[in-house]
Amino acid sequence: MIDRSRHLDWEGCFNVRDLGGLPTVDGRRTRWGAVVRADAMDGLTAAGWSALVAHGVRTVVDLRSDDERGPDAAPRPGSVQTVHLPLDVAEDRAFWDVWASGPQFGTPLYYRPHLDRFPERNAAAVAAVAQAVPGGVVVHCGGGRDRTGQVTMLLLALAGVPADVIAADYALSESRLRRRYAAFGEPDQGPAITAFLADQGLTTSGLIMEILSAVDVEAQLRAGGLSGRDLAALRARLVGSGQPD
Repeated sequence: MIDRSRHLDWEGCFNVRDLGGLPTVDGRRTRWGAVVRADAMDGLTAAGWSALVAHGVRTVVDLRSDDERGPDAAPRPGSVQTVHLPLDVAEDRAFWDVWASGPQFGTPLYYRPHLDRFPERNAAAVAAVAQAVPGGVVVHCGGGRDRTGQVTMLLLALAGVPADVIAADYALSESRLRRRYAAFGEPDQGPAITAFLADQGLTTSGLIMEILSAVDVEAQLRAGGLSGRDLAALRARLVGSGQPD
């Protein structure tokens, strides 16, 4: 039985939630246990991995760059397949010298430029979810907010989840990340990010809704190599083939 609470307590992680139960524009709901968004999996304890497997997860899509990954705190179960797909394209310094030079990196401000410049990386991350073996899929980066937020935005948009619901999901990371920062002895980035955006008359929710109103997500990802078969598989995974409520 899958816990219907969206927030999941997997020991060793702090920002984990199921993407099930979200409404779609045609009256459906996203499926529980299909896709989970999270912070770095290599912090999971043995109990954390057991909880992940009990939740039905069989594939982990790791969006981090190679230099971010470290050894697992506890052995990764053999039943779980891990796919490494770095999203950042960190070697493109012309892009990152602009976007990684201040607090804008911790916001959706860079999502649209990244999607425009690297549609193939975004398409590959979405395709990895679509093509995963039967069972649940975890998508994660380091903190589970920005890269994971970007890919989650694309997944949910393709599933037909309204922009305001996608924006509300992104916002849930703020409170969860406080626990992660405290555990690692780091300052909470949330207030500085909020203040940075407020100085420009912006909010994270407003930015996500603006992106989704301006971008044809399906067309952009098809241009990056996402196939019609991938789209159909993704929608079947996230929403299923049942009739609207």
